[in-house]
Amino acid sequence: MNKVREVEVVVIGAGQAGLAAAYHLRRTGFEPDRDAVVLDHSPGPGGAWQFRWPSLTFGKVHGMHALPGMELTGADPARPSAEVVREYFDRYERTFDLRVRRPVDVRAVREGTGGRLLVETSDGTWSTRALINATGTWDRPFWPRYPGQVTFRGRQLHTAQYTGPEEFAGQRVVVVGGGASGTQHLLELAPYAAATTWVTRRPPVFREGPFDQDAGRAAVALVEDRVRQGLPPRSVVSVTGLPVNDAIRQGLADGVLDRQPMFDRITPEGVEWLGEGRRVAADVILWATGFRAALDHLAPLRLREPGGGIRVEGTRAVADARIHLVGYGPSASTIGANRAGRAAVRDIRRLLAQEAIAA
Repeated sequence: MNKVREVEVVVIGAGQAGLAAAYHLRRTGFEPDRDAVVLDHSPGPGGAWQFRWPSLTFGKVHGMHALPGMELTGADPARPSAEVVREYFDRYERTFDLRVRRPVDVRAVREGTGGRLLVETSDGTWSTRALINATGTWDRPFWPRYPGQVTFRGRQLHTAQYTGPEEFAGQRVVVVGGGASGTQHLLELAPYAAATTWVTRRPPVFREGPFDQDAGRAAVALVEDRVRQGLPPRSVVSVTGLPVNDAIRQGLADGVLDRQPMFDRITPEGVEWLGEGRRVAADVILWATGFRAALDHLAPLRLREPGGGIRVEGTRAVADARIHLVGYGPSASTIGANRAGRAAVRDIRRLLAQEAIAA
């Protein structure tokens, strides 16, 4: 039987939010492996970025914010973002000696004894006084279900499985989803595919001009309000709209970004709109339908509200002050993740100090 190891804080996940939290823990006196441990299930540094498709170059990335304490400078915009960010995160972990343990799968977090939490993993069990969850969304791709889906004779894949446009050469592709990934896929696929069709549940909102601080704060406030109510968070991007650049303008002008309403059912040969009696033949359906928060390992703590989300104030789970969620809801952006990591560490230090006084 594995020995239970004790620490003050466990961080789950080593993407942007997890590394920001680990940095602030280290900076405020938590010694890695003695006082705090960072567990990451990925094979190497880079968070979810390491799994992005090669054609997503660093120059196409929207608003990649540097981690605290180290700028990301001199990156070639033509290089794949997966390579750029993987190298940057690796350098960051080594520079600040964060000692991330990987690959480690966290299977469950349960109530322990003496007010501690038990973190059960593929590398044994950790007992901790506080937990920072930074597991992101990449491991929970969202696949909508539509009538006839299982009858489709072609290929269905999600953004999480997308590797680039070349594999769709000569094929008829239906792209589902009105976010940044959907538009990027369409613009890449169009020169290769025999035909593309873009469908979304809601009309896409294209945003012209600069996105100032007031607009940013308003967008984050909308997402924050949902998590305060215990509702599943919407992404920040979903309330900001799609920024218009030269590629988007060209796609609109060429008719590539000609949005169609959501189809009613999937047929063996494609998709169909019943009210219109219209069909589109397809070889591939590409679901660019986003992701959901990867939180199943927290299920034993029963943190979810009736609305389906975890109610959060700042980064703290309202139902359990020991649990902080970073990179969740309003902090699910690179700059938001940085701020959330710092805020979570500040609150945990306060909590542990209060416990020490009470003892």
